[in-house]
Amino acid sequence: MSQDDKGPRPEEFGEAAQSAIEDALRRTVDEHAGVLAAAGLFGVCAAEDDGGLGLPLAFAVPVVQAAGRQRLRFALAEQIVLARHLPDASMRAALVEGKRLGTIACQGRLGERCVGHARQARHADWLLLRQTHGDGAVLVDLAGVPRTLDPALDPEEPAAWLDLAEAPVLAELDAPAATALWRDLDLLLAATAHGAAEGALEAAVTHTGTRVQFGAPLSSRQAVRHWLARMKLFHEASGAAISRALRCDEWGRERDTRGALALSLQHAAFIIEKAMHLHGGMGFTWELPLHRALREVRALDAACGATTLSRQLGRDFITAQESA
Repeated sequence: MSQDDKGPRPEEFGEAAQSAIEDALRRTVDEHAGVLAAAGLFGVCAAEDDGGLGLPLAFAVPVVQAAGRQRLRFALAEQIVLARHLPDASMRAALVEGKRLGTIACQGRLGERCVGHARQARHADWLLLRQTHGDGAVLVDLAGVPRTLDPALDPEEPAAWLDLAEAPVLAELDAPAATALWRDLDLLLAATAHGAAEGALEAAVTHTGTRVQFGAPLSSRQAVRHWLARMKLFHEASGAAISRALRCDEWGRERDTRGALALSLQHAAFIIEKAMHLHGGMGFTWELPLHRALREVRALDAACGATTLSRQLGRDFITAQESA
């Protein structure tokens, strides 16, 4: 890895992650965690004492973008966030080393009968979710927890509904620690969707530039060029929102990350669907893997509450204007 006078750059971590992810994708699903852990992807933001690199969140953004772009079916964002924020050092180290797999439920609270929409929940060892009351969070052990698979969104990677009635609590996070965790998760999930959109956009550009009909490539048609330009515009807007949310505002305060997440999910779904359209609908078959990217983004959207997130942002904006 090259290094200039200012130290390593985040984009270099994305390049390194791409090679590790390509290696993982050539192996079985059970081997993915070992490959990614060996490459150091889980510990990008974890403390050095826990075996991580102790870098800011900006260095994890291109890592999860690479995962989204290459359609990795792994809860990488959740693993990175948990390895950074869990209160127990031994647990953080276990996540960094890939000895334990963690996931996060963005919806639901401890005490509810069933909790769902946590990515890769059927493979995970630990699950973090909100406490029964208040703004804190708890980590529970999923060993022996009944799991009901739901293939509605993705028959290849069905979601799991978890019965946590008997799940033991392993650790607790107070409200400030949980708030910091949710903020990091918002940004990394947004970056995951942004990466998936980038992969779809690249595929659409390649296809329309090489597919010849009536003696000319598809990209020579004005309508196609307009769609590609709009897809690129939406992709750039999502990237700008993520970059802005990573930086503090002019008063040194952290920005609200929910807008970047909502925008990235909305734009990613549009870009991937349009890329499938420009391929002539082949995305609905197994011949083109864009359908997997779309299902992953839709699963992310469902995990975040689908339209609930956008509606809550709207309500918060109206409330702020009324109280101003």
